[in-house]
Amino acid sequence: MGSLSIWHWLIVLVIVVLVFGTKKLKNIGGDLGGAVKGFKDGMKEGGVGADASATTPAAQQVTSKATDSNTVDVEAKTKS
Repeated sequence: MGSLSIWHWLIVLVIVVLVFGTKKLKNIGGDLGGAVKGFKDGMKEGGVGADASATTPAAQQVTSKATDSNTVDVEAKTKS
């Protein structure tokens, strides 16, 4: 009674496919895969950015940006 056999899992799978449909399950799988890929890419970029910022002192970055009072520091990002 404690474990489920392969037949139990097949019945659950059939019910899930009937409820959601194959197209919806395909979209969910694609979205999940894209999210995992984006997370991995973000972790790689975060590691590179953290290493680069660790080599330059934070005080030097602040003083170099604060020399011109008319400069506005803005980072623009595009939607993809």
